[in-house]
Amino acid sequence: MFAVAFICFGAALGAALGNGNLCGKSIESMARQPEESGKLFTNMLVSVGLVESMPILCYVIAVVLVFANPFIK
Repeated sequence: MFAVAFICFGAALGAALGNGNLCGKSIESMARQPEESGKLFTNMLVSVGLVESMPILCYVIAVVLVFANPFIK
């Protein structure tokens, strides 16, 4: 059970740091080049979606290992 908590914590921490860095750099580049802000915003949204998909996968794998562990008979 504690392993699942650590997996979820690590996934959430990694996604939070990644999204913070991603959004910060995107806003910084939008401020530098306002004429490209539409394209940068679209790319930022796609990238945030990709970053958020990894914690969701980690949560699903952790729940599967808790409730239907294939390694324990």
